[in-house]
Amino acid sequence: MHFDRRHLPPANTELNHNIMDIFDRIRKHSGGPIGMYQKQAHGYFAFPKLEGEIGPRMKFRGREVLNWSLNNYLGLANHPEVRKADAEGAARFGMAAPMGARMMSGQTNWHEELEQKLAAFVGKEDAFLLNFGYQGMISVIDTLLGRHDVVVYDAESHACIIDGLRMHMGKRFVYAHNDMESFRTQMERATKVVEQTKGGILVITEGVFGMKGDLGVLDRIVEFKKEFDFRLLVDDAHGFGTMGKTGSGVPEHFGVQDQVDLHFSTFAKSMAGIGGFISGEKAIIDYMRYNMRSQTYAKSLPMPMVIGALKRLELIQTHPEYKDKLWTIVRALQNGFRENGFEIGGTLSPVTPVYLKGGVEEATNIVVDLRENYNLFCSVVVYPVIPKGEIILRIIPTAVHTLEDVEYTLDCFRKCRGKLESGEYRKPVPNMNA
Repeated sequence: MHFDRRHLPPANTELNHNIMDIFDRIRKHSGGPIGMYQKQAHGYFAFPKLEGEIGPRMKFRGREVLNWSLNNYLGLANHPEVRKADAEGAARFGMAAPMGARMMSGQTNWHEELEQKLAAFVGKEDAFLLNFGYQGMISVIDTLLGRHDVVVYDAESHACIIDGLRMHMGKRFVYAHNDMESFRTQMERATKVVEQTKGGILVITEGVFGMKGDLGVLDRIVEFKKEFDFRLLVDDAHGFGTMGKTGSGVPEHFGVQDQVDLHFSTFAKSMAGIGGFISGEKAIIDYMRYNMRSQTYAKSLPMPMVIGALKRLELIQTHPEYKDKLWTIVRALQNGFRENGFEIGGTLSPVTPVYLKGGVEEATNIVVDLRENYNLFCSVVVYPVIPKGEIILRIIPTAVHTLEDVEYTLDCFRKCRGKLESGEYRKPVPNMNA
């Protein structure tokens, strides 16, 4: 049917002009705190296009750059066995199979096999596949909690946790980042509430905090189970594959797998794929299978992704040298930054934030200099994500970087720091889209 404006009713000339049109409000705010810079930023600082095969060297605007911005921790994205499994899965099944949601028509032996192997790897009874990591965490929170329940969560929790909590109809209390005195205070508040509501308490933290690279203090949090009644959910997106003796994550690193009630992770980091999973006690995972609306009413994870994930998990388990190589690069990079007087905070993971002082103008000029003159690509974080006057250049080392890459990067950062301190970056930002 063709749209014909002649079929519209006549305009209402008596509309209430005190009501804001939604689109007018959006236009007025010029895209929000970050989007307001989109004319200058799009395609360069925001939504940049990295081209070529995923790895330490890719092309940006036609030139090869040393790339430190991808969470391809173990280098699996272009591993020949992974590429082969992905291709064979696509050739055999296409992207459409299986059609329908898992509950109705999208269940397969491969989905079940992947769940069983993931559960065994992280030391849990069962696991449930999720179509996406971000959406998955939101859905886990939504499925678990009733309006009488209370959530206690870390102040620096990832956006997917915050967005999940926005759906929660009950109380939520935030504790200062990794501060156990603050945690105790919020647990006391939460306990008083549930004594009245007859609900329960869910504590949420992360394994690795993706911005700063520090670890959620799981060993200290589980000690509070002797004093308070609560269940613990850990988002281990950056820890899975990188932390712990076998690489199963931060719970293994601390030796508290049996006290973490729900272990969540995504395939978007070490697994270099799409999807995620939640693991825990079988009865609770079964409840999620039958009650998680985002999975009940969404198409099943496509077969090539499931078969590819099985191969990725196999490689993580059978090739510990990938994690060892990652940590060789991590230690060289982080020790190098510290020895050269850079501040990288309390990171205990591969995530490597380099802290500098300056405004948005200086931050953007640093990024332009690194990309244009040193052919080095990394991500930058500035206000409003972090306080004004602070800059974070976020470096993500991988198992496929080299020690030569590390030395080159340290040299580039030394030169850029000199320019920053001399005031050379205190100048108008060039329009890279001009």
